[in-house]
Amino acid sequence: MVDEMVAHAREEAPNECCGIVAASEGRAVAVHRVANAARSPFRYVMEPMEQFRVQDEIEEAGLDLGAIYHSHTRSDPVPSQTDINLANPLFGDPLYVIVGVKAAEPDVRAFRIVDGQVSEATLEIED
Repeated sequence: MVDEMVAHAREEAPNECCGIVAASEGRAVAVHRVANAARSPFRYVMEPMEQFRVQDEIEEAGLDLGAIYHSHTRSDPVPSQTDINLANPLFGDPLYVIVGVKAAEPDVRAFRIVDGQVSEATLEIED
């Protein structure tokens, strides 16, 4: 699924991509692309109707919103102030995954963002 997010980031570059990762019992099970309504290399805004549809599908399948992902195409994959401001407590406590593709080798990192506080999380990748 990391490969799917990296592919999405590269396809959308130079603009940022975004999407949602569905989870079951803390394990990622599906990546859902969502259009970036901002169409910007500096920020993302999930297209509201697509975001609603994806979240509804995840809930109907009995899954959880495990992560929200987006890419950074020109900077390191760490949350910007804009990213911190977009973290919404209504989503629960998902991971925020940032896919860095400014270099040839992708750099994928995960974070928790709670009440404006950022902490890096461990992203376990299984084969």
